Amino acid sequence: MESTYEKGKWKQLITLIKETDPPKTLFGISLFLSLLTTIAGLAIPLLTSKLIDDFSLDSLSKGVIIGMIAAFFVQAIAGGVSVYILARVGQHVIASLREKLWRKLLVLPVPYYDSHETGDSVSRMTSDTGVIKNLITEHLTGFITGIISVIGAIIVLFYLDWPLTLVMFSIIPLSLLFLIPIGKKMADISRGLQTETASFSAILTRVLSEIRLVKSSNAEEIEFQKGQTGIKKLYALGLKEGLIQALMSPVVSSLIIIVLVLIIGFGGIRVTSGAMTAGELVAFFIYLFQIIMPITQIIVFVTQFQKTVGATEKVLSILNLDEENLEEGRSVPQTDRALVLDGVTFGYEEGKKVLKDVTMRAEKGKVTAIVGPSGSGKTTLFSLIEQFYKPQQGDILLGEETISSYSLKSWRELLGYVSQDSPIYSGTIGDNISYGLHGDISEEKMIAASKMAYAHEFIKDLPNGYQTEVGERGIKLSGGQRQRLAIARALLRDPDILMLDEATSSLDSQSEIVVQEALKNLMKGRTTLVIAHRLSTIVDADQIVFLEKGKVTGIGTHEELYTSHTLYRDFARQQLRIGEQPDSGSEYA
Repeated sequence: MESTYEKGKWKQLITLIKETDPPKTLFGISLFLSLLTTIAGLAIPLLTSKLIDDFSLDSLSKGVIIGMIAAFFVQAIAGGVSVYILARVGQHVIASLREKLWRKLLVLPVPYYDSHETGDSVSRMTSDTGVIKNLITEHLTGFITGIISVIGAIIVLFYLDWPLTLVMFSIIPLSLLFLIPIGKKMADISRGLQTETASFSAILTRVLSEIRLVKSSNAEEIEFQKGQTGIKKLYALGLKEGLIQALMSPVVSSLIIIVLVLIIGFGGIRVTSGAMTAGELVAFFIYLFQIIMPITQIIVFVTQFQKTVGATEKVLSILNLDEENLEEGRSVPQTDRALVLDGVTFGYEEGKKVLKDVTMRAEKGKVTAIVGPSGSGKTTLFSLIEQFYKPQQGDILLGEETISSYSLKSWRELLGYVSQDSPIYSGTIGDNISYGLHGDISEEKMIAASKMAYAHEFIKDLPNGYQTEVGERGIKLSGGQRQRLAIARALLRDPDILMLDEATSSLDSQSEIVVQEALKNLMKGRTTLVIAHRLSTIVDADQIVFLEKGKVTGIGTHEELYTSHTLYRDFARQQLRIGEQPDSGSEYA
């Protein structure tokens, strides 16, 4: 059973490496040079034994000396070239693997990221691929040459003196009795270390990416305690690893001493009896070290392989996930058809529905506002339109055709989305405005979009204008500035379907008036969906859809709903009492 499991682990790693299309010719050359290096290394002790047995100043064998020099030369050159080529093969494998993993992470559906921490995905991309890289580039050479060297040395030892060789190898059963359980324990600890390191990395990524929230909440001590728990776990596992190494080191040293004593004792008897020469005994010692050193490399490889198994499983667990196929399906035709939600039901968790039998129609060239208490499913509805999730019941249609029949790439090219949190990426102002658009976007187009979004005035006052770096997540900009950049980004995309999720929530009154005028121009001829809690952004909508606990409880104009819908009327009155400046803590926000 254990053997089958080990074969399965090997198969996983080999399958993963094959998928990266490694350069087989270079790998073959590397193996050949490794074999050449080992053969040269095996020849040196034999030549040394002849030099010792025939040694005299008058009868130095030029052939033996030339042979030894040639063997040293071949071993050095072939060994160095072999290591470099294998390192190159390893780097190719890892670069290709990281490319596959990066592409996979980009096309995984949104639900994957709902259930996995960012730090965990980062760990797969960096730490786990790094473990695989170390196995290939640093330990695989030693493993291959080690096996060749050990097999070659054993063959030569039996040729030199088989009785002494049998005595020497009588220690192997005793060695395995100690080393196998120690090796298994080391493998378990290594896997534990790897898992805890990934978990600790996820904690660091989460905390440091939200350091301002941590500080503003006085949560430094809480996060320190959480981090300290992870550090203590790593410390405990590190101590266990050190203990195993402390046990292994004297065991290995003792076994080597026992072998040396056996060779010296029994070998001396063999030399005295004339069964072997002094030179052969010296060669025996050299071959012994040519076995011990490679065995050490093989043990290191096996230990590293145990770490790599865990990394391989985690990488494969991502590569084997279902992904979004952006190209599958047909292109969306130019059309004036309405966007229709027909009986849409959806929930993130089993048995908990966020949207329940939602039916509505958003006409081309008209504005549909979606309002309701917090948690009623407004933003979820947008996520379904963007096809981040699929409805569990019902369908979303463009006219009479389901939007799932179109390719994701084609469908999302039609959409312009401005969210309430205005995601901004590290880079320049220009990079952010033109983000996701292919080809060179002229600064004139960016300026035009920025002017419509009321952003050009503050951009031109920045030190480098549109080339100004905004910092990580746009930290150098105010909330209102980030929001206006997001609106400019949507304007530049020139979308057919415009979705605004609290798009003006971070703007002051003056900016909001200007941006509202720009948005009105943008809305012309488009299907526009607006989520808003400011009355000023929805009173002129062609229709208002009121969502309550995931259900549509009212559809109509502002006047119609004010007259017929109690909760909407309460919402409108609250706005009017505070001069259309909503309370950010309101349940309608």
